[in-house]
Amino acid sequence: MKLRSLALLATLLLAGCAGLAPREDLSGAGDADVWRSHRGQVAGIDAWQIAGKVGIRAPQDSGSGTLFWLQRQDYYDIRLSGPLGRGAARLTGREGDILLEVANQGRYRAASPEALLEEQLGWRLPVAHLLWWVRGLPAPDSKSRLTLDADSRLARLEQDGWQVEYAQYARHAGYWLPERLKLRGHDLDVTLVIKDWQPRRLGR
Repeated sequence: MKLRSLALLATLLLAGCAGLAPREDLSGAGDADVWRSHRGQVAGIDAWQIAGKVGIRAPQDSGSGTLFWLQRQDYYDIRLSGPLGRGAARLTGREGDILLEVANQGRYRAASPEALLEEQLGWRLPVAHLLWWVRGLPAPDSKSRLTLDADSRLARLEQDGWQVEYAQYARHAGYWLPERLKLRGHDLDVTLVIKDWQPRRLGR
């Protein structure tokens, strides 16, 4: 009888944990079940168009500019205008084939967007993670510590030496998505204010 009860208890515990990503350490005021439902819905967004503002503070530079981000599954087109007085910059491509165009400087190619931005602009910005963070989700390929707000959405995220704070969400096309987030890490502070969210699900 005791063995049967222990087996039942173990089964219930495993069932309760099954919906959590194995690399997520979850805390905060929200409900884990509601978070799992929200995460699954938002993770299905594989295309979007974003317009807003970006502020960047680096050890020797700071400034702000406008942001335009077009995402179509694994292809992205990210345009920054005016940050740090460098003029316009445009990052396009997909994994393994990335192009950075900087106004009055030239065109640069590499397999990694992170390497390109650090080499040409001096920013150690985790572009691959940003594809998840901008939707209010942790990147799935490394461990993360999540703090949920009262609405069971991300209030704070810690991942790979970065802290991301989510200050505001709004509903767009049926999805609750971040409109204001702050990133801190690797001697860089970045603030994103999203004025226009256009999420889509293209499917495979």
